[in-house]
Amino acid sequence: MIQAITHGILLALGLILPLGAQNVFVFNQGANQPKLRRALPVIITAGLCDTFLIVIAILGVSLVLISLPILQLVIYLIGFVFLIYMAWSLWKEQPPQLEHIEPMKPKKQIGFALSVSLLNPHAIMDTVGVIGTSASVYDGGEKLGFALATIFVSWFWFVLLAVLGKLLGTVDKTGKYIVMLNKVSSVIVFVVSLIILKNIWHILFG
Repeated sequence: MIQAITHGILLALGLILPLGAQNVFVFNQGANQPKLRRALPVIITAGLCDTFLIVIAILGVSLVLISLPILQLVIYLIGFVFLIYMAWSLWKEQPPQLEHIEPMKPKKQIGFALSVSLLNPHAIMDTVGVIGTSASVYDGGEKLGFALATIFVSWFWFVLLAVLGKLLGTVDKTGKYIVMLNKVSSVIVFVVSLIILKNIWHILFG
């Protein structure tokens, strides 16, 4: 059991630590919201999405995705559109002063969090291909321990990102670093969308 839990923790950390659209967005919302609790919609949505992906991967349901290239293409296309829109929205948020920042509304937070979580092809493929495959070596209680460990890491990481973002927002009284963060976030999300576009091209034209 200990081996399965340790495996789950290390594997989840390895997959979630790299800077991607999901991490950037959670951190960004922690920094932009006036209070940490206002970032709860993005934390909870990202956590639930990761939990959902992990559960279906471990249950083997998501293996259907690998066997249906057309489904992969649809996910890539939708993900590309949402990420481009998100990159544009983040780039447009350029407040001159911190007190003039228009915090993202809960519905918009949830919508963006859903798009960078469930419509992020790389996140889906990592979950399906890595976590799902790794979980297949365990049975019963060990598989449950592995699943709970990976889920715990996701939730802990999203809370930590939001807290770190809030610390930046608290220190940055002028809003200068928030503006820089928005620009960097936008560029990162745009680069991710270009990588997805490359995958779309590969599926369509080989």
